[in-house]
Amino acid sequence: MGLIKKYNVAGPRYTSYPTVPYWNPTPPSIDEWKNSVKFSFDETNKSNGISLYIHLPFCESLCTYCGCNTRITVNHKVENTYIDALLNEWNLYLEVFVDTPRIKEIHLGGGTPTFFSPLNLKRLIEGIKLNAIVFDDAEFSFEAHPNNTTTAHLQTLYTLGFKRLSLGIQDFDPKVQEIVNRVQSFESVQKVVNEARQIGFTSINFDLIYGLPLQTRKSVIDTINKVNLLKPDRIAFYSYAHVPWVKPGQRKFTEKDLPVNEEKRALYEIGKEKFSESGYVEVGMDHFALKTDSLFQAVESGSIHRNFMGYTHSYTKLMIGLGVSSISDTWNAFAQNVKTVEQYYELINKNQIPIFKGHLLSDEDLILRKHILNIICKFKTSWDSAEQQCQAVDDAMVRLIEMEKDNLIELRPSGLTVKKSARPFVRNICMAFDAKLWINLPQSQIFSSII
Repeated sequence: MGLIKKYNVAGPRYTSYPTVPYWNPTPPSIDEWKNSVKFSFDETNKSNGISLYIHLPFCESLCTYCGCNTRITVNHKVENTYIDALLNEWNLYLEVFVDTPRIKEIHLGGGTPTFFSPLNLKRLIEGIKLNAIVFDDAEFSFEAHPNNTTTAHLQTLYTLGFKRLSLGIQDFDPKVQEIVNRVQSFESVQKVVNEARQIGFTSINFDLIYGLPLQTRKSVIDTINKVNLLKPDRIAFYSYAHVPWVKPGQRKFTEKDLPVNEEKRALYEIGKEKFSESGYVEVGMDHFALKTDSLFQAVESGSIHRNFMGYTHSYTKLMIGLGVSSISDTWNAFAQNVKTVEQYYELINKNQIPIFKGHLLSDEDLILRKHILNIICKFKTSWDSAEQQCQAVDDAMVRLIEMEKDNLIELRPSGLTVKKSARPFVRNICMAFDAKLWINLPQSQIFSSII
């Protein structure tokens, strides 16, 4: 347990490298961004296709644990205007592509995608597919709130090609649900799961969070017992990120309400043990899957990948983010859309791709990105060729010596392997390679605690 105190520092979640706070202060110009998109598209569209992440920010109420970019409203008249803007943004990218895009993956995130009516979601997806080719084995997935996901939502999206559903559960304990303003019954979740399976969805994911206010070992055990009754194909068991300086809604409760350090980690270990007893296998960081699920199979084949949408068995070099605050990735560059609906509409109405920040990756960035991605997906990496080496890797080797002494890794002259018992410290190991973090250590807390 002493290692938990030692390594429980603030650190990135590494959905990208470099992480967003360390992107270059001068973003790519629109032309630079378009050129990067075009280069990646030309190189890989025919072979691997592209991925789309579509951010649907609207929610009817604020979940106070949430760190996502959301817009709270009960006015559903916003749906049509927002979908018009999304389709217009997609058309701006179609002008950049020199050929018909081949879609490998679509993910609807939020916010609450099921805030939108089935009819409007159909208009959105049909509008995207109108000028695109969809791979036969494409994976379409969406996030949903159990309280407002109807049979019509499920049937409409399934007909459009969606086979994977992710439900935001977080916790089933009534006291925890009340303090984080996410009240939903086991029965409402069960209803959605049963209907989805009857319709034909092949993979259902549950998002759970440990470290929420008022959580106890008993409440987590009770939640996971209920989860195991429904047997989702995948489980994301995230550490609660307490960042009230970014998300003021989290000030509804205080640090005194939160399990911390050893107690918080104990909640994860309880969950991990119970998932294992029910047939789940740990894949990547904070994720579990049944052996019948494609994510586990991707681990077995070595093809598991991680991007801004999370872990996936599909890999595309080009990922286009549509909507407010969405992040796009060409592998050689990142770009993020503006963060308010008003700014987004303003730029779309000017026929301008609505990015406001981004980063062009250097040769060193690309090397470090591969190592961090290997560690976070496969729990190992190597630098046995010149293309995998740079000064920052040598610097990381020095930092890793302490972790080797603490029995977290097996360190070799040309690589490392994360020990199975050390997977709670994967983000710490990634931090050793984060050259930009070490060059400019933050003077104030900008990341959540790792454990």
